[in-house]
Amino acid sequence: MSATTSAVRSHAEAVQVSRTVDYLGIFIIFFVVLGGYHIHAMLTMGDWDFWADWKDRRLWVTVTPIVCVTFPAAVQAFAWEHFRLPWGATICVLGLILGEWINRYFNFWGWTYFPINFVFPAILIPGAILLDVTLLLSGSYLATAIFGATAWGLIFYPSNWPIIAGLHQPVEYHGLLMSIADIQGYNYVRTGTPEYIRMVEKGTLRTFGKDVAPVSAFFSAFMSILIYFIWHFVGRWFSTVRFLKST
Repeated sequence: MSATTSAVRSHAEAVQVSRTVDYLGIFIIFFVVLGGYHIHAMLTMGDWDFWADWKDRRLWVTVTPIVCVTFPAAVQAFAWEHFRLPWGATICVLGLILGEWINRYFNFWGWTYFPINFVFPAILIPGAILLDVTLLLSGSYLATAIFGATAWGLIFYPSNWPIIAGLHQPVEYHGLLMSIADIQGYNYVRTGTPEYIRMVEKGTLRTFGKDVAPVSAFFSAFMSILIYFIWHFVGRWFSTVRFLKST
């Protein structure tokens, strides 16, 4: 066969080859985007999502929804603009959770022997579903930013409460009143993470009430609106004909 002769012998075979290339491209893009999202989440959430004793009622509730709404907003806008599919945020978050659990299981538990209930990832799927449902019902990015991103920020702590509540129970430990998560933190020694960046709620135990979590959740919801509105433009730009032709 010469260099100029095509290996494709029929139109049906050409269609099959084209579909195979498309599937391969979608597969590669999917994992590249999810890999970027995973790295972004680890670098921005950091220890607040790695360790149960860092999952407090103030910074964890504030930081995690704000930094995690980025890629779902972009993927959602891309899927909606180009395919009119209202599940971009959910697929993106499901991919992140899959990668997080693989990371926790093989690295944190399998390699360094931290218990799973000490290193479990945050639950983001309810917020992603609300984002997609808001876009599906409204068809408006503005409405999704206002109502969907607000729901994303507000639902984060309640959706994580069933799994974190047991670790926030108060116990007495060597004469001190602490939470179970804090006792885990003392017993499972980690690398030299600078503790000075961890702003613990001084003077109150994290199991007690007051208004720390609601205030943090509402601030997170407000910031999620702004971050969503910025990042949805990223997804819309990637879905333009100009960008697709250039790639």
